[in-house]
Amino acid sequence: MSTEVKVPTLGESVTEATIGEWLKKPGEAVALDEPIASLETDKVAVEVPSPVAGVMGQQLAAVGDTVNVGAAIATIEAGGAAAAPAPAAAAPAPAPVAKAEAAAPAPAATAAPADESVDTVTTMSPAVRRLVLEHGVDPTKIQGSGKDGRLTKEDVLAAANNAPAAAPAPAAVAAAPVASGAPGRHEERVKMTRMRQTIAKRLKAAQDTAAMLTTFNDVDMSAVMATRDKYRESFEKKHGVRLGFMSFFTKAVALAAHDIPAVNARIDGDEIVYHDYLDVSVAVSAPNGLVVPVVRNADSLSFADIEKAIADLGKRAKDGTLTIDDMTGGTFTISNGGVFGGLMSTPIINPPQSAVLGLHRIEDRPVVRGGEIVIRPMMYLAMSYDHRLIDGREAVTFLKTIKEAIEDPTRLLIDL
Repeated sequence: MSTEVKVPTLGESVTEATIGEWLKKPGEAVALDEPIASLETDKVAVEVPSPVAGVMGQQLAAVGDTVNVGAAIATIEAGGAAAAPAPAAAAPAPAPVAKAEAAAPAPAATAAPADESVDTVTTMSPAVRRLVLEHGVDPTKIQGSGKDGRLTKEDVLAAANNAPAAAPAPAAVAAAPVASGAPGRHEERVKMTRMRQTIAKRLKAAQDTAAMLTTFNDVDMSAVMATRDKYRESFEKKHGVRLGFMSFFTKAVALAAHDIPAVNARIDGDEIVYHDYLDVSVAVSAPNGLVVPVVRNADSLSFADIEKAIADLGKRAKDGTLTIDDMTGGTFTISNGGVFGGLMSTPIINPPQSAVLGLHRIEDRPVVRGGEIVIRPMMYLAMSYDHRLIDGREAVTFLKTIKEAIEDPTRLLIDL
């Protein structure tokens, strides 16, 4: 008896997805609710669980195919055991050598180990390759569970958790094209994921639609850094989360948006929609691209609640477990390029929002205080905004209010 596995409901306005990866092969045993496939939507990757226990049957769609919500993508056969998986897992071993032999004129007897490494590396997706580099594992020592024995993110994470880091792994990845006997120039064509395509379209649409302008300021981080140093241990002990900079800036945005409500509004046709709440989209770098999960009602949250929400969203973004609901909405965005060392940038608006605050790295710089040159930890702030809705005076005032609140955090407590 066969049971169809169908594309689940993916969230409001999401009607289709792309098969990103098959997590189970035909013939493999499947438990109830065990993920058998990963779908890529416009916003997140979603795992499809098996509705019954049994054996993986036919795959009705290939990786890269677009499937609609409710469409059958596979069958699960009732009963039985997975007889084929064990031999199948070992069988692909000679295949990489055969591929490499066809591509390189060098004798297979002397090139086999290097060729196997090259095949493993070049068949990895960008997301998997990034995890290999991050965790320092050797991809040639990992048995792939994906299609045709390819490595999956889960394979790399499992290897990283169960074995000591292998130092040669980054070197193996970097040296792969040369080891194959091919010239030192290498190209790789990888189809853009649905999420990456959507990011590209939305960002370009923001440029084409909004009258985007950016204003800058800088902020002395001395007071916030002193506050963090003073209360770091007691804060973490009481709340179980670190006291970071994002809670201070989120609170400062909420304070400034109260006085300049246009930055927390959006344009809908010929109307302006104002919000009496602040849902902050936090830009996070995930394996499949930039995502902006939302901290809801940030204006009414405590410092601890904000830090907990951001930590949770960041972890789930890296694990690939964000949901559609996590990504929906948002009235204002904060993007912290400083974590990557960025000194200054012009952040791009996340439509339909009308403004975004860009944070950057903290750097000791000479500034004048009381007529004397002193060294202070300074950060550049950048605010990009839609000039159709927000005037220059409002944008500058908003950013100045944030600067003043960060330089004197007491303002955050007395609403000044």
